[in-house]
Amino acid sequence: MTDLPFGTAQFFASQHARDVPRPLPLFLDMLRRETAASPERRAAALAGLRRYQEAPRTRRRARPVRFRKGAARLRDGGGAPDAPPVVLVPSLINPPDVLDLAPGRSLVAHLAAAGFRPWLLDWGHPRARDATLDLAQHVTARLLPLIAKLDRPPLLVGYCLGGTLALAAAALLGARCAGVATIAAPWRFAGYGATARGAMGAQWARAEPACRALGLLPMEVLQAGFWQLDPARTVAKYAALATADPATLARFVLLEDWANAGAPLTYAAGAELFGTLVAEDASGQAAWQVGGVTIDPAALACRAVEFVSLRDRIVPAATAAGLADRRDVGAGHVGMMVGGGARALLYDPLVDWLRGAG
Repeated sequence: MTDLPFGTAQFFASQHARDVPRPLPLFLDMLRRETAASPERRAAALAGLRRYQEAPRTRRRARPVRFRKGAARLRDGGGAPDAPPVVLVPSLINPPDVLDLAPGRSLVAHLAAAGFRPWLLDWGHPRARDATLDLAQHVTARLLPLIAKLDRPPLLVGYCLGGTLALAAAALLGARCAGVATIAAPWRFAGYGATARGAMGAQWARAEPACRALGLLPMEVLQAGFWQLDPARTVAKYAALATADPATLARFVLLEDWANAGAPLTYAAGAELFGTLVAEDASGQAAWQVGGVTIDPAALACRAVEFVSLRDRIVPAATAAGLADRRDVGAGHVGMMVGGGARALLYDPLVDWLRGAG
């Protein structure tokens, strides 16, 4: 693995604790480069990293699992048993916790309080025998069988790459889907632009041989790519943490622990993501097939809406599907979901739409 970034097998070494940026060696190398001209900035960033590592943690109990299919689980988000079901589909890249992060910052809890029965999909940790499970099969062999266990057609809400998969599920479900909403979901991957797509392709080319041998795409590969979108900002947030107040530190720990806790993707899912979607823009070109069906968001049998972040570095607004019902949100990729303005910017408008669609 000597051709991997920073030239060491440590790139794939998984730090199982959440209290370090993963992969830590690459983070430290990035920090060194970004602060080469400023010893003061480097010291502040390292002090912030130390505060993050030493901050107290309070672990929340996970929502109870009601249904399983392979590694995937459907968690019960509460609400009245006879309330309209809403299946929340998170990205494969990070844990589902961001949809149920903390009291007051939980879309799951907000939906339950609004009169729905939220079900939170947890993709779980792929096993060795799952290596050939691609993105399309995550829909057909995991998501759809779990939805089939519900007693009535659900509303689907997909976040990030989960929104991409939710659109495919809605297309295959037809009348068995009551409606689908996507949040910061990429569909037209050409919207990333040639430079960013080229960088993602080059990163995948370097990592692909090792991923193929492992049968997995470790989260560290994706995390490193996210950092490279804006390395200066990544370092700056740790530098700012050195003098942050306790409330800011607590919020930072919640989000950073979530970002550092992702399970790997299967090799096939990674290959389809970087090859079929990023490189070929198959979904944006109306050429992505799932379960033998070409997925066209404009031809869904149910109502559909997309909430598009206007400040998103991870999923730029230019990658949106272009649905007739588009709601622009003035917040970032994560901030729109768990920031201080999330209720007004996203939760309440989403609830209003779900009430009209159900």
